[in-house]
Amino acid sequence: MTGRPAPAVLPLPLRAWLGPIAALAALVVVALGVLYAGDDEPGTTDARILAAVDGAGPPWRHVALAVDFLGEPAGAATLVMGTVTGCLLLRRPRAAVLVVAGTGASVATTKLLKPLVGRAIHEGSLSYPSGHTAFLTAFALVVALLATGRLGLGRTAGTSLVLAAALVAGAAMGWAQVALSAHYPTDTLGGWCTALAVVPATAWLVDRAADRPAVRTADAGRPEPR
Repeated sequence: MTGRPAPAVLPLPLRAWLGPIAALAALVVVALGVLYAGDDEPGTTDARILAAVDGAGPPWRHVALAVDFLGEPAGAATLVMGTVTGCLLLRRPRAAVLVVAGTGASVATTKLLKPLVGRAIHEGSLSYPSGHTAFLTAFALVVALLATGRLGLGRTAGTSLVLAAALVAGAAMGWAQVALSAHYPTDTLGGWCTALAVVPATAWLVDRAADRPAVRTADAGRPEPR
């Protein structure tokens, strides 16, 4: 069988840069987790940021609630389902898988880390890392990766787009979580880095799994050596 191969969801030009970035992000997640393990109070950096951001009044509180909704089950499901539908309409099933797997794996990682770290806020609610921040950052990363592949961007432009999307989404949700007193600032940093670590790895795994049948088919079509 011949035909055009499905485009990779982790574009080749970006792999050399996103790999080290993902590894560094994972180290930050671990370092912050060790630093704040078992704490139930803000650190020095947290306290300074909280003094400037915490307790936002109207209209900023309404903005924060709107951003926060994007990380709630209803808002997150709307974003994911809408994007998956678009991918399927464009005949990009691999991209649809990444939308679900990338965001899902990022949120699942935060849920696994929270009891391991044991950092608490508001009388025992586990807070590190922020799942809301991880979700929106992961969603932005996935969309930016797909846009990079679709537009055929090179290494510098593609990496810049991906990191800019992650920064904007992570900063917006991180601010909302702190403004609503739902998380410490370092919780949101941990959520942001969780997505940066998980999404590139998930995209690589999706590409690897999707390419295996094509490789086996190509190998099966080759004549046996005599």
